[in-house]
Amino acid sequence: MIDVISVDNMRLSDAAAIRGGIPSLELMARAAQGIYDSFSYEGKTDIYVGSGNNGGDGFALACILASEGNMPTIVSVADHYSEDAAYYKKKAEELGVAVIPYDKDTKREADVIVDCLLGTGFKGDVRGSYKDAIESVNSSSARVVSADINSGLNGDSGEASLAVISDLTVSIGAHKRGLIKALRGRYVKAVTVVDIGIPINNKEDFFLTNEEWKALGLPPDLYIYEGAVTYYR
Repeated sequence: MIDVISVDNMRLSDAAAIRGGIPSLELMARAAQGIYDSFSYEGKTDIYVGSGNNGGDGFALACILASEGNMPTIVSVADHYSEDAAYYKKKAEELGVAVIPYDKDTKREADVIVDCLLGTGFKGDVRGSYKDAIESVNSSSARVVSADINSGLNGDSGEASLAVISDLTVSIGAHKRGLIKALRGRYVKAVTVVDIGIPINNKEDFFLTNEEWKALGLPPDLYIYEGAVTYYR
Protein backbone atom coordinates (compact mmCIF):
# COMPACT_ATOMS: atom_id res chain seq x y z
CA MET A 1 0.00 0.00 0.00
CA ILE A 2 1.19 3.50 -0.86
CA ASP A 3 0.19 6.30 1.51
CA VAL A 4 -1.98 9.24 0.47
CA ILE A 5 -1.99 11.89 3.20
CA SER A 6 -2.96 15.43 4.10
CA VAL A 7 -0.58 18.36 3.97
CA ASP A 8 -0.69 18.73 7.75
CA ASN A 9 0.16 15.05 8.22
CA MET A 10 3.18 15.46 5.93
CA ARG A 11 4.30 18.55 7.84
CA LEU A 12 4.05 16.76 11.19
CA SER A 13 5.77 13.67 9.81
CA ASP A 14 8.61 15.77 8.42
CA ALA A 15 9.07 17.56 11.75
CA ALA A 16 9.07 14.24 13.62
CA ALA A 17 11.74 12.83 11.30
CA ILE A 18 13.95 15.86 11.97
CA ARG A 19 13.43 15.53 15.72
CA GLY A 20 14.27 11.85 15.35
CA GLY A 21 17.72 12.67 14.02
CA ILE A 22 17.49 13.20 10.26
CA PRO A 23 18.85 16.69 9.51
CA SER A 24 16.54 18.88 7.46
CA LEU A 25 19.37 19.53 5.00
CA GLU A 26 19.71 15.79 4.45
CA LEU A 27 15.98 15.46 3.77
CA MET A 28 16.23 18.30 1.26
CA ALA A 29 19.15 16.60 -0.45
CA ARG A 30 17.20 13.34 -0.65
CA ALA A 31 14.20 15.17 -2.10
CA ALA A 32 16.40 16.78 -4.75
CA GLN A 33 17.95 13.42 -5.63
CA GLY A 34 14.49 11.93 -6.01
CA ILE A 35 13.42 14.74 -8.33
CA TYR A 36 16.61 14.26 -10.34
CA ASP A 37 16.15 10.49 -10.63
CA SER A 38 12.49 10.78 -11.67
CA PHE A 39 12.90 12.91 -14.80
CA SER A 40 15.12 13.23 -17.87
CA TYR A 41 17.00 16.54 -17.89
CA GLU A 42 18.08 16.72 -21.52
CA GLY A 43 19.02 20.11 -22.90
CA LYS A 44 18.81 23.45 -21.12
CA THR A 45 17.19 23.40 -17.68
CA ASP A 46 15.63 26.35 -15.85
CA ILE A 47 14.67 25.92 -12.21
CA TYR A 48 12.05 28.39 -10.98
CA VAL A 49 12.30 28.96 -7.23
CA GLY A 50 10.49 30.86 -4.51
CA SER A 51 11.61 31.80 -1.02
CA GLY A 52 10.65 28.67 0.90
CA ASN A 53 11.90 25.11 1.23
CA ASN A 54 10.30 24.15 -2.08
CA GLY A 55 12.77 26.59 -3.59
CA GLY A 56 15.44 24.90 -1.48
CA ASP A 57 14.68 21.62 -3.26
CA GLY A 58 15.35 23.51 -6.48
CA PHE A 59 18.71 24.83 -5.29
CA ALA A 60 19.71 21.36 -4.10
CA LEU A 61 18.66 19.92 -7.47
CA ALA A 62 20.79 22.55 -9.20
CA CYS A 63 23.79 21.27 -7.24
CA ILE A 64 23.17 17.74 -8.51
CA LEU A 65 22.70 18.86 -12.12
CA ALA A 66 25.84 21.02 -12.02
CA SER A 67 27.84 18.15 -10.54
CA GLU A 68 26.63 15.92 -13.39
CA GLY A 69 27.77 18.43 -16.01
CA ASN A 70 24.33 19.81 -16.89
CA MET A 71 24.57 23.41 -15.69
CA PRO A 72 21.07 24.76 -14.98
CA THR A 73 19.90 28.33 -14.46
CA ILE A 74 17.97 29.31 -11.34
CA VAL A 75 15.17 31.79 -12.02
CA SER A 76 14.10 33.30 -8.70
CA VAL A 77 11.00 35.30 -7.78
CA ALA A 78 12.35 35.91 -4.25
CA ASP A 79 14.87 38.20 -2.62
CA HIS A 80 15.13 36.19 0.61
CA TYR A 81 15.14 32.47 1.38
CA SER A 82 14.55 29.98 4.15
CA GLU A 83 17.66 28.89 6.06
CA ASP A 84 17.94 25.55 4.25
CA ALA A 85 17.23 27.10 0.86
CA ALA A 86 19.94 29.70 1.45
CA TYR A 87 22.41 26.92 2.29
CA TYR A 88 21.87 25.14 -1.04
CA LYS A 89 21.74 28.44 -2.92
CA LYS A 90 25.28 29.16 -1.73
CA LYS A 91 26.44 25.66 -2.69
CA ALA A 92 24.85 25.97 -6.15
CA GLU A 93 26.52 29.33 -6.76
CA GLU A 94 29.87 27.88 -5.67
CA LEU A 95 29.39 25.23 -8.38
CA GLY A 96 28.86 27.96 -10.96
CA VAL A 97 25.07 27.96 -11.16
CA ALA A 98 23.67 31.35 -12.19
CA VAL A 99 20.82 32.68 -10.04
CA ILE A 100 18.88 35.37 -11.90
CA PRO A 101 15.77 37.35 -10.91
CA TYR A 102 12.55 36.52 -12.69
CA ASP A 103 11.62 39.16 -15.25
CA LYS A 104 8.19 38.85 -16.84
CA ASP A 105 9.33 40.97 -19.80
CA THR A 106 12.15 38.56 -20.67
CA LYS A 107 11.17 35.46 -22.60
CA ARG A 108 13.43 32.52 -21.73
CA GLU A 109 14.04 29.44 -23.83
CA ALA A 110 14.50 26.15 -22.00
CA ASP A 111 14.08 22.46 -22.77
CA VAL A 112 13.13 21.60 -19.19
CA ILE A 113 11.56 23.73 -16.48
CA VAL A 114 11.54 22.60 -12.85
CA ASP A 115 8.76 24.16 -10.81
CA CYS A 116 9.96 24.88 -7.26
CA LEU A 117 7.98 28.08 -6.67
CA LEU A 118 5.34 27.18 -4.07
CA GLY A 119 5.00 24.20 -1.76
CA THR A 120 2.17 22.13 -0.35
CA GLY A 121 1.32 24.71 2.32
CA PHE A 122 0.09 27.24 -0.22
CA LYS A 123 -3.60 28.13 -0.20
CA GLY A 124 -5.63 30.78 -2.00
CA ASP A 125 -4.96 32.72 -5.17
CA VAL A 126 -1.48 33.20 -6.62
CA ARG A 127 -0.48 36.85 -6.91
CA GLY A 128 2.39 39.12 -7.95
CA SER A 129 5.62 37.70 -9.33
CA TYR A 130 4.56 34.16 -8.48
CA LYS A 131 1.49 34.53 -10.70
CA ASP A 132 3.57 36.00 -13.51
CA ALA A 133 6.16 33.23 -13.22
CA ILE A 134 3.52 30.48 -13.30
CA GLU A 135 1.98 32.02 -16.40
CA SER A 136 5.45 32.12 -18.01
CA VAL A 137 6.00 28.44 -17.23
CA ASN A 138 2.60 27.54 -18.64
CA SER A 139 3.21 29.46 -21.86
CA SER A 140 6.57 27.75 -22.42
CA SER A 141 7.10 24.82 -24.79
CA ALA A 142 9.48 23.20 -22.28
CA ARG A 143 8.84 19.92 -20.54
CA VAL A 144 7.83 20.71 -16.95
CA VAL A 145 8.42 18.79 -13.73
CA SER A 146 6.89 20.07 -10.48
CA ALA A 147 8.71 19.45 -7.20
CA ASP A 148 6.39 18.00 -4.55
CA ILE A 149 3.29 19.78 -5.89
CA ASN A 150 2.26 21.97 -8.79
CA SER A 151 2.77 25.54 -7.60
CA GLY A 152 -0.59 27.19 -6.92
CA LEU A 153 -2.41 23.91 -6.25
CA ASN A 154 -4.08 23.31 -2.88
CA GLY A 155 -2.39 20.24 -1.43
CA ASP A 156 -5.54 18.94 0.23
CA SER A 157 -8.38 19.92 -2.10
CA GLY A 158 -6.58 19.78 -5.44
CA GLU A 159 -8.18 23.10 -6.38
CA ALA A 160 -6.47 26.13 -7.93
CA SER A 161 -7.38 29.37 -9.63
CA LEU A 162 -4.00 29.16 -11.35
CA ALA A 163 -1.29 26.51 -11.06
CA VAL A 164 1.69 25.19 -12.97
CA ILE A 165 0.78 22.67 -15.67
CA SER A 166 3.35 19.89 -15.40
CA ASP A 167 4.24 16.79 -17.37
CA LEU A 168 5.22 15.09 -14.12
CA THR A 169 4.79 15.92 -10.44
CA VAL A 170 7.30 14.33 -8.04
CA SER A 171 5.57 14.07 -4.68
CA ILE A 172 8.05 13.94 -1.80
CA GLY A 173 7.60 11.45 1.04
CA ALA A 174 4.04 10.41 0.23
CA HIS A 175 1.24 11.23 -2.19
CA LYS A 176 -0.72 14.33 -1.20
CA ARG A 177 -4.51 14.17 -1.31
CA GLY A 178 -4.77 17.24 -3.51
CA LEU A 179 -2.49 15.76 -6.13
CA ILE A 180 -4.58 12.63 -6.42
CA LYS A 181 -7.79 14.66 -6.65
CA ALA A 182 -6.21 16.77 -9.39
CA LEU A 183 -4.63 13.84 -11.27
CA ARG A 184 -5.54 13.79 -14.96
CA GLY A 185 -7.12 17.22 -14.65
CA ARG A 186 -5.87 20.49 -16.12
CA TYR A 187 -2.70 20.82 -14.09
CA VAL A 188 -1.53 17.34 -13.04
CA LYS A 189 -0.87 14.84 -15.83
CA ALA A 190 1.19 12.26 -13.97
CA VAL A 191 2.42 11.75 -10.41
CA THR A 192 5.23 9.74 -8.92
CA VAL A 193 6.29 9.54 -5.28
CA VAL A 194 9.80 9.56 -3.81
CA ASP A 195 10.50 7.91 -0.46
CA ILE A 196 13.07 10.00 1.44
CA GLY A 197 12.88 8.12 4.72
CA ILE A 198 10.13 10.03 6.52
CA PRO A 199 7.86 7.74 8.59
CA ILE A 200 4.24 8.83 8.15
CA ASN A 201 2.82 10.29 11.37
CA ASN A 202 -0.75 8.99 10.91
CA LYS A 203 -2.02 6.50 8.36
CA GLU A 204 -4.82 7.97 6.26
CA ASP A 205 -5.75 6.79 2.78
CA PHE A 206 -3.70 4.66 0.46
CA PHE A 207 -3.05 3.37 -3.04
CA LEU A 208 -2.87 -0.29 -3.83
CA THR A 209 0.27 -1.59 -5.50
CA ASN A 210 -0.06 -3.46 -8.79
CA GLU A 211 0.17 -6.80 -6.99
CA GLU A 212 -2.41 -5.83 -4.35
CA TRP A 213 -4.77 -4.54 -7.04
CA LYS A 214 -4.50 -7.76 -9.06
CA ALA A 215 -4.88 -9.95 -5.95
CA LEU A 216 -8.25 -8.30 -5.28
CA GLY A 217 -9.35 -8.97 -8.84
CA LEU A 218 -9.93 -5.31 -9.67
CA PRO A 219 -10.18 -4.37 -13.37
CA PRO A 220 -6.68 -3.68 -14.71
CA ASP A 221 -7.89 -0.86 -16.96
CA LEU A 222 -9.44 1.11 -14.10
CA TYR A 223 -7.06 3.92 -13.12
CA ILE A 224 -8.73 5.27 -9.97
CA TYR A 225 -11.32 3.28 -8.10
CA GLU A 226 -13.84 5.84 -6.83
CA GLY A 227 -15.11 5.48 -3.30
CA ALA A 228 -11.84 4.17 -1.92
CA VAL A 229 -8.59 5.93 -2.51
CA THR A 230 -6.93 3.19 -4.52
CA TYR A 231 -4.71 3.62 -7.51
CA TYR A 232 -3.34 1.57 -10.36
CA ARG A 233 -0.13 2.52 -12.16
